[in-house]
Amino acid sequence: YYQAFAAFAGCNLVLAICAAVLCAYIAPAAAGSGIPEIFGSVFGVAAGFVVGKEGPMVHTGACIASLLGQGGSRKYHLTWKWLRYFKNDRDRRDLITCGAAAGVAAAFRAPVGGCGLFGEGGLIMFDINSSIPDYNMVDLLAVMLLGVVGGILGSLYNYLVDKVLRTYSIVNERGPVFRVFLVVIISLLTSCCAYGVPWFAKCIPCPTGLEVDCPTAGRSGNYKNFQCPPDHYNDLASLLLNTNDDAIRSLFSSLNANEFRIPTLLVFFTAMYILGIITYGIAIPSGLFIPVILAGASYGRFIGKLLVSISNLDVGLFALLGAASFLGGTMRMTVSLCVILLELTNNLLMLPLMMLVLLISKSVADNFNKGVYDQIVRMKGLPFLEAHAEPYMRHLVAGDVVSGPLITFSGVEKVGNIVHSLRLTTHNGFPVIDEPPFLEAPELCGIVLRSHLIVLLKGKMFTKHKCLTGTEMLQRFHAFDFAKAGLGKGPKMEDLDIKPEEMDLYVDLHPITNTSPYTVVETMSLAKAAVAFRELGLRHLCVVPKTPGRPPVVGILTRHDFMPQHILALYPGLDPHKKN
Repeated sequence: YYQAFAAFAGCNLVLAICAAVLCAYIAPAAAGSGIPEIFGSVFGVAAGFVVGKEGPMVHTGACIASLLGQGGSRKYHLTWKWLRYFKNDRDRRDLITCGAAAGVAAAFRAPVGGCGLFGEGGLIMFDINSSIPDYNMVDLLAVMLLGVVGGILGSLYNYLVDKVLRTYSIVNERGPVFRVFLVVIISLLTSCCAYGVPWFAKCIPCPTGLEVDCPTAGRSGNYKNFQCPPDHYNDLASLLLNTNDDAIRSLFSSLNANEFRIPTLLVFFTAMYILGIITYGIAIPSGLFIPVILAGASYGRFIGKLLVSISNLDVGLFALLGAASFLGGTMRMTVSLCVILLELTNNLLMLPLMMLVLLISKSVADNFNKGVYDQIVRMKGLPFLEAHAEPYMRHLVAGDVVSGPLITFSGVEKVGNIVHSLRLTTHNGFPVIDEPPFLEAPELCGIVLRSHLIVLLKGKMFTKHKCLTGTEMLQRFHAFDFAKAGLGKGPKMEDLDIKPEEMDLYVDLHPITNTSPYTVVETMSLAKAAVAFRELGLRHLCVVPKTPGRPPVVGILTRHDFMPQHILALYPGLDPHKKN
């Protein structure tokens, strides 16, 4: 026993350290090319952690799409001219979204669910039952109970994940060594749980008339022997010492209702619930779907075993609905989860019950906190805009949240002014104002991007006097010179070699200016401006004055200006959570 445990824990520990080293030293915080995360995902899942593979698969698909969006790789001679058309913010964003959806499709074999997941926000086909489900009012009440309990458990799961991630962030800040050490601790704890807990389970006689061997030895499958006499199996070991695919298949199965005892399902649910919480956030690529499905399926089958005498639904359907309720309580995505689970099980007849349990679990969980992904986005401080504007935004207008000194450029600007502004600010967009002698009065010409300005300055198309050089510039530069560069490959201020005598020269900004920027009047409702900003996928939104005789642009709204932290810092009285 001890030798077997040492071999089991040792293999898990080696694989865990490989995944942790790749993420802690080569690609921390899931950054980099994505290649370390691909290998890390293989090691992390193989190490026996209670994690899923959909997260790394989504990351892999997004990395491939991002590489294609950069025009390929010149280093490895994998470039195609037609990929250059994706080298802009909008098309590259859409391409990466498609890549992430392809990752979901590859992980779950659910192409429609992958599209739905990223429109709303490699398992096997678990064919649980081919018959038409027959249910009555008592069954509907049982399904509603699953939804309520799943919503409560899901919201508690999100709360605990948030607390654990905040604790892990303190450990991770101390360096890669502590990240690897944390992975080692969780790996040993997982191995002890997976190998030690089944030791206390009772042996069950193998059922008769099985199409598979019982017990199974030396391969994956149900009915693990694990310290049991011949013709007996350990039901808890059949779940804990099995692959995730086989464990889910066993829980969803309707062939043998008595395969797992009630205490076994309760212990397995507790183990998956706790291990899923403490494992997510360590320095390995991981996903949440598989742990949540395992915990939800075990709790659903547990409820089904309790209600087997009064319900017409079999325990396999209860397991499926339990997984759906737990997913709805944690992820809070109803449509995409429904499609993914239906594609997984290949049973469209479960749609009404699936919709019911997902709607109930999401509604119950929304009363406690937000979805797990929303909490993680908020914890990381990512500027994510919600689909709907906050209620307090209706009391503000666009001009109320414009902050900071506005930096503008003339249509023909002095080189020194551009260089000085780029060095002193981190802005990515600047309004361009046409002034006399080109126009009688100042007028908004458009917006110019920082990256385009650097490319223009690097080309040194300077003149001694203010004059338009658009035709000559079009001959000097190619359109793809201003295309979006790959991550970390774009021109930087350090690459410029501007001599002191060139600082007093002029450069024409008209050829690189976006002359049709989106604008809103300063008195427009901030809620409407936020919805327009999100729906149009903008990076900059110009705010123009309502009355004439003022400067042609009041300011620029970016994603940061719509964040609740920024708005409530300007107007603390609008904070709905602030006590009077």
